[in-house]
Amino acid sequence: QVQLVESGGGWVQPGGSLRLSCAASTNIGNFNAMGWYQQAPGKQRELVAVMTRGGSRNYVEHVKGRFTISGDNAKNTVYLQMNSLKPEDTAVYYCNARSGTTGWGINDYWGQGTQVTVSS
Repeated sequence: QVQLVESGGGWVQPGGSLRLSCAASTNIGNFNAMGWYQQAPGKQRELVAVMTRGGSRNYVEHVKGRFTISGDNAKNTVYLQMNSLKPEDTAVYYCNARSGTTGWGINDYWGQGTQVTVSS
């Protein structure tokens, strides 16, 4: 069973930085894509950053230029570097790993979530 363990959440002032980590129980190269989801209070879970097996990366518009997703295959770990944090970034962040394809079936694995709070 694939397990994803998240860490690095906490409280930070606006304009500050935070780095989230997602440690997988297997080689992250086994997944077709890995991403980070954001779920703010009262809102639906939203994919904010995704990285494919080939290393291409995409971001939702409101985090572009501020968030960076990266991976370290040797450590089986995916990171989300968050800079210039805003109060509206406050949310629970979930790590996601995806295997398979839309044409043949997809398996999703999830971390437990880590709270990020941005406030003065």
